[in-house]
Amino acid sequence: MSDLKDVSKDFVEVVKYEEREFAPPADFVARANMADPAVYHRAAADPEAFWAEQAEHLHWFQKWDQVLDWSDAPHAKWFVNGKLNVAYNCLDRHIEAGKGNKVAFYFEGEPGDQRVITYQELKDQVCQLANALTELNVVKGDRVVIYMPMIPELVVSLLACARIGAPHTVVFGGFSADAVRDRINDSTAEIVITADGGFRRGAPSGLKVNVDEAVKGAPTIEKVLVYKRTGQDVDWVEGRDFWWNDVVDRQSTEHEAEPMDSEDLLYLLYTSGTTGKPKGIVHTTGGYLVGTTYTHRNVFDIKDDDVYWCAADIGWVTGHSYICYAPLANGATSVMYEGTPTYPAPDRWWDIIERYKVSILYCAPTAIRAHMKEGHQHADKHDLSSLRLLGSVGEPINPEAWMWYHRHIGQEHCPIVDTWWQTETGGIMISPVPGLTTTKPGSATFPLPGIEADVVDEQGNSVPLGHAGFLVIKKPWPSMLRTLYNDDQRYIDTYWGKFGNMYFAGDGAARDEDGYYWLLGRVDDVMNVSGHRLSTAEIESALVSHDLVAEAAVVGQPDELTGEAIFAFVTLKNRAHPGDERDFGQELRNHVAKKISPIAKPKRIMFTPDLPKTRSGKIMRRLLRDIASGHALGDTTSLANQDVVNQIQDATTSAAQDE
Repeated sequence: MSDLKDVSKDFVEVVKYEEREFAPPADFVARANMADPAVYHRAAADPEAFWAEQAEHLHWFQKWDQVLDWSDAPHAKWFVNGKLNVAYNCLDRHIEAGKGNKVAFYFEGEPGDQRVITYQELKDQVCQLANALTELNVVKGDRVVIYMPMIPELVVSLLACARIGAPHTVVFGGFSADAVRDRINDSTAEIVITADGGFRRGAPSGLKVNVDEAVKGAPTIEKVLVYKRTGQDVDWVEGRDFWWNDVVDRQSTEHEAEPMDSEDLLYLLYTSGTTGKPKGIVHTTGGYLVGTTYTHRNVFDIKDDDVYWCAADIGWVTGHSYICYAPLANGATSVMYEGTPTYPAPDRWWDIIERYKVSILYCAPTAIRAHMKEGHQHADKHDLSSLRLLGSVGEPINPEAWMWYHRHIGQEHCPIVDTWWQTETGGIMISPVPGLTTTKPGSATFPLPGIEADVVDEQGNSVPLGHAGFLVIKKPWPSMLRTLYNDDQRYIDTYWGKFGNMYFAGDGAARDEDGYYWLLGRVDDVMNVSGHRLSTAEIESALVSHDLVAEAAVVGQPDELTGEAIFAFVTLKNRAHPGDERDFGQELRNHVAKKISPIAKPKRIMFTPDLPKTRSGKIMRRLLRDIASGHALGDTTSLANQDVVNQIQDATTSAAQDE
């Protein structure tokens, strides 16, 4: 990993920190789940005792003998010999406590269909599917691939697998047949749970058709269980394909949860890797549930009467941890929404919040900027006074988007928890604690109690406050990945090869003079312009701080004079009518120079109606780097908007010919 750029040198000169600060409101602090700052010291002084205390919030069939076994580092074992079941913790124990009639989910489909599902009803459905899977010869240890739309049956599928001890691997519903096939083959699954299709922007989108194509190259698959969501026609293979309502609905609602060892595999989740081969992240049972429930309970300050909405997709880790497992294990009431943020109108989200009286909203900066682009007038039409806490996840949030979120959605009274974590970490690692932390727009603030993070240089030495470097985690934590499926050496090399005894996240970070953490994106999202190391995240933030800019992506472009030149792709707000693009481009360059430094001015600015994004909303900067460098494009199957890439390619080629 010697090719990693040293983000600690000459980097801080372009890192400008926020001076605005927001203390937690007094009324929020008075009711907060975590409001004593001594918790940080207590967790640092005896981490194992701290995590054991968090584990006591769960139900264990058998208590652990040892909190942590780190003798075979970097392979951790948490709550050694403890026995529990995730589905039992999410359902049965709440019902046994008399909360069976509490709402688990308010579901809203994109076409407008609605369901209210209680904990008792959810448990009944999970038990029926667990019995159906058993009838279909799924046993403890078998891998199950789940490829479904964002409907309650997706949650039912995860929990049924957890109930019988069959590890699941969820494939995001927007992925292609090739992606489904690759994950089936790597996990050697024998069954796929899917649907005929789902709804996206008003039209049914096929899923069964992709499974049919995938299975042609996946010889291990013996059964395909299909839920009827859209009613669209599907091909059928007798003896292999089964309708959900034929097999599941006739099953008993009684099923005894399987006791699982704390270190038993709960799920695999595949994430992209630099080699092009997806990495199968291994998450186990006990530590994962302890870590996610702890963070959910305290980062979101969950109360019994909250209506919580994580506006992610269960196809990604955010949905696993903070739609399915942690909220249900904590007995929360959640909103689940099938569709896109602005369909059929830009106020769809705000209408949902008003109708269900949502009190906590957790979403991606990409979605916030999409709403910024549409304008705050859509939110202004709705009563959002039920909101008491806002969250951000997925990538660093630029200060202007943070402030827009604060003003127009939180109405200046909701704390914002800007969270940093990864698929690999399982749960939130760096975040404000809303009853304790004074926030700064754009900063994830501090590692949570129980998490020991640092910012280090190439040699693994802590950098002084006010400097940037590599973000590392110095001690194991319960929800950490255990390895990569069938590729342990890659696990060691990827996450522990850089610093040996510290987990390297792959992200750059800086700490200001107050010790606040500022995430700077992947370390390969750093440009070297005339010897100056510039953060793409900082330049993007400066561009978006302009009143007419909705979104920006910055990449490095090879340049004979400076080594790399800054190439910015910019999307304007709908109300923007800047006139001559060349003049407005110069205005934006000057704006960046004022916000950061003249050395950070983009050499090229391209205005585009949208940016290439995955279906989870993340900007595909890798594709933009390829376009800017004139390279052939890599895999684009995860894109939500392939046409935008073609438009940008054509415009870039045309502009290059004109120069």
